[in-house]
Amino acid sequence: MNYSQLAVLQQALKTLESGCRVTLATVTRTWGSSPRPPGAMLAVADDGQFYGSVSGGCIEEDLLARLAAAPVEAPEVVSYGGTAEQSERYGLPCGGTLELVLEPMAPQLAHWRQVVAVLERRESVCRTLALSSGSVELGPAGRGDETRLDNGFLKLLLGPVWRLLIIGAAEPSRYLAEMAQALGYQVSVCDPRPEYTRGWNLSHTRWMPGMPDDAVTAMDADERTAIVALTHDPRLDDMALLEALQSPAFYVGALGSVRTNSKRRQRLAEHFGFSPQQLQRLHGPVGLDIGSKTPAEIAVAIVAELVALRHGKVLIAADSE
Repeated sequence: MNYSQLAVLQQALKTLESGCRVTLATVTRTWGSSPRPPGAMLAVADDGQFYGSVSGGCIEEDLLARLAAAPVEAPEVVSYGGTAEQSERYGLPCGGTLELVLEPMAPQLAHWRQVVAVLERRESVCRTLALSSGSVELGPAGRGDETRLDNGFLKLLLGPVWRLLIIGAAEPSRYLAEMAQALGYQVSVCDPRPEYTRGWNLSHTRWMPGMPDDAVTAMDADERTAIVALTHDPRLDDMALLEALQSPAFYVGALGSVRTNSKRRQRLAEHFGFSPQQLQRLHGPVGLDIGSKTPAEIAVAIVAELVALRHGKVLIAADSE
């Protein structure tokens, strides 16, 4: 299930427009271990439908029963796991504590339409909710903005869906596509080789026809886009990298050993004029160094590196073959 902010809000908006009352629960702070970060959302309708997650499942049952039967009338703050009894009752891991803001969505229907439109344009926005009055304001997202609850105001950072473009449709790509989709990525795949095109049948992915460089250009990559070249054919992988390394993509990776990627960097510098700074952006060998050998293990290493980068962790590159 896709738990992106956009996916939750799109489904909630459809439910609102059908006449249901919907309560939006947003994670504002966590203490200890928590499966979902600030900004994670759960929308609960009075007909029992729900979208998203705020805890990975351990407190959803309580919220669903509570909010479907009695949707909130005004914004309020609730906490889970503040006591030993609550931690045991709701199964919060490692004694974690979760703070949420609950708010009714119906009074701000036009506002939510505007928010969804902004996210569908792949723009980021900062939403400020006054808990005392329920009034809201939208403003541009600034560098360093983050979701937080402060002095009666919820400042919520909303951004577009994270995307992954995979070049190559062999077995590692299949595992990577499935894992990335579970992490909330919109996954696109390109492979001009007919034998791989025929065998690709993952319905949740978008197939991009043409050559790899055309696919990267068509992707119109931004700071929430990752591009991974996995064909193991330097002609195809390099075509993608020529465009990807000049894009704002937050992650550009290529399959191959240390030696293979050293030769690749040399080619890109000598024949295409890439600077050392541009080549530093290339994650090659792709993925974290966890000793990956099988296609599934290579995919695990890649998604682990994507997760680590998004959380600002210092990385060690993998030595994949």
